[in-house]
Amino acid sequence: MVSCPICGKGVSLDKINTHLDQCENGENIISAPSQPVKKQLTLSSLGRKPSNLGTPAKKPSTQQEPITIDDDDDDEDDDPKEEKSNSPPLKKPNTSLKTPITTPDKDSEIKLLRQQAQLPLSERLRPRTLDEYVGQSHLIGPQGILRGFIDNDTIPSLILWGPPGVGKTTIARIIAARTKQKFVELNATSSGISDLRKIFENCSKEWFLTKRKTIVFCDEIHRYNKTQQDFFLPFVEKGECVLIGATTENPSFQLNNALLSRCKVFTLNKLQINEIHRILNKGILHINKVRKLVFNKSLLTFDKEAINYIADLSNGDSRISINLMELIDSHYSNVKPDAKTPGNIAVKVEDIRPVLQKTHLLYDRVGDQHYDTISAFHKSIRGSDPDAAMWYLGKMLSGGENPLYIARRMIRIASEDVGVLDESCLPFAIAAYQAVTFVGLPEADLALVQCAVKLAKAPKSVEIYRAWNYIKSIYANEPTKAGLPIPLHLRNAPTKLMKEMDYGKEYKYNPNYKNGKVRQDYLPEQIKDMKFLDGKHLGDIVDPDL
Repeated sequence: MVSCPICGKGVSLDKINTHLDQCENGENIISAPSQPVKKQLTLSSLGRKPSNLGTPAKKPSTQQEPITIDDDDDDEDDDPKEEKSNSPPLKKPNTSLKTPITTPDKDSEIKLLRQQAQLPLSERLRPRTLDEYVGQSHLIGPQGILRGFIDNDTIPSLILWGPPGVGKTTIARIIAARTKQKFVELNATSSGISDLRKIFENCSKEWFLTKRKTIVFCDEIHRYNKTQQDFFLPFVEKGECVLIGATTENPSFQLNNALLSRCKVFTLNKLQINEIHRILNKGILHINKVRKLVFNKSLLTFDKEAINYIADLSNGDSRISINLMELIDSHYSNVKPDAKTPGNIAVKVEDIRPVLQKTHLLYDRVGDQHYDTISAFHKSIRGSDPDAAMWYLGKMLSGGENPLYIARRMIRIASEDVGVLDESCLPFAIAAYQAVTFVGLPEADLALVQCAVKLAKAPKSVEIYRAWNYIKSIYANEPTKAGLPIPLHLRNAPTKLMKEMDYGKEYKYNPNYKNGKVRQDYLPEQIKDMKFLDGKHLGDIVDPDL
């Protein structure tokens, strides 16, 4: 069932062309549709003036043919992102439309869309109010604590901690629009002490003259060093300013304890798949509106598989999802409409997969490639193949993998696979992690390469790795052994009562003896003969393929 673009009635697909001929000849009585019709995205919803259904079709008409994107019958959410047209080509009515109807509202909307067309899609779609905000219901929902602060304009100093693309900056911008306080925004990557000094001088003046606080939003606050962070303290303490910091790094490690103690920390989570779908839905509607009203291009219709694929690649990052949608819009800028659905371009998963892989993701951070590549990287180092290790490192970095994730894995490799045979590898891996933290990419890429090559060339030992796994298995599976008491002579005896109970009695203090050697047991009596370290760094199996 589709809606007749002339009379508005619901008509079966196999009768639509005959019905259109009758409407053109004035044979049909214009009335409201008698049957439910599928959801339509019409020109009126895109800013056009609705057609006058009471006007006879033979007269010069200013009706606009609806742009229909049919929903799947099983789509409970009626998301336009999952809409696609399955209708046969409709016979267009014979109208004498020369110039479109224009209204001040439509003209203003088109003018605004034209002005914003060059902005990134992520900026055009950025929520302006809490009701438009997607995700973080534990903070922004009806009962969210942060929503209460914003609604009451009682913003405390706070730190917004979460992964990229979850809405930290958007929350700050919403606060800026809602608050009656003065609002200042800066980025730690492009500002220094001189900028902070100027901002806080103005904060003091504002407070002295008007008793109005200044809200200072600092994006990427973890990029400030400890000295720069200390600069915030006196102004936050005196109440002259409210600090809102946004960070992707754990504030417990990246921020001064003094500053952290004066701020409330709010944790933002990666967006859920249904929340990413809502953002993609909004993006599709906006893209189609711009394509139709500004550039007069065909509309894009996405199948479910395409939407799900984009959402999976986004990995809970709204910015990535919007950027991918913008990339698809650009890719289809000169593609001709589908012959089966005039005016629409069908976007299918098999068509966009090679586009996204070639132009955006050489490496899928959310699928099997993420785990397969880091596994291949780890095993190449374990197998002492520095060339392969560099290859997989390049694959991860070029695909946008978090360099700190790679650095953390190399710290693990230094202990797990090299162990005691080259004890310089662990501090070396930690230094590589710090290099990435201090300077970031691209400058720190060679620090990662250097560490990977050193680990690959180092002698290998899994003695401590196997011993530790053995101990963990005992504690997990053998409660009798795990619950054995500490020998009395090894126990601490800080009180007289404990000494009377023989705590610490007969303990031999090793430094008092020659070469520190004494005859003394350290394990519980029942397992005193157990050995976890066997002195074997590697196994003794011979590879028959050698």
